[in-house]
Amino acid sequence: MNYTFIALVENKPGVLNRVASLFRRRNFNIESLAVGRTEKPEVSRMTVVVGCPNGDVDAHKIEANLYKLVNVIDVQDVTHQPSVTRDLALIKVMVAPEKRAEVNNLAEIFRAHIVDVAVDSVIVEITGTEDKIEGMIELLRPIGIVEMVRTGQVSMTRGVNDGVRRIPMSANRLNEYEVAELAL
Repeated sequence: MNYTFIALVENKPGVLNRVASLFRRRNFNIESLAVGRTEKPEVSRMTVVVGCPNGDVDAHKIEANLYKLVNVIDVQDVTHQPSVTRDLALIKVMVAPEKRAEVNNLAEIFRAHIVDVAVDSVIVEITGTEDKIEGMIELLRPIGIVEMVRTGQVSMTRGVNDGVRRIPMSANRLNEYEVAELAL
């Protein structure tokens, strides 16, 4: 089963490498990884989707090991929490002008957008759940997918819910960021 973790980390060089190396050393496969800045410039947010063959036992190990990294501020497991999860894909489809209407109709059905048109191809942008994107890919494949790129999943809990924290945030890390926030 795949587990989804949200990790708040310091926005510093090398942090992504340390996190990825942790998963490599522990022999966990990262299914999806998305990183971006938050509302605080000094903090980045990682959404990591990881295969956990042993379920909660592996999830607990992952969380505990993430907290061992100096640059990790907070870790939440949002796997079983009400959340909004999205992925973005750009799909280049080889299509003759007479078949563009078919691709456009598929895009409308999936609420996707054609963001580029060339003489022999179009680029479709689709945002949504992994299943939605996979469905679109399967229907475009027979037409002729030339190239594709996906961002990986990003996730946010709904409402004021937090994810599960098996290991509480350390007081030192919390105080450090509260002080930094007050200084702004």
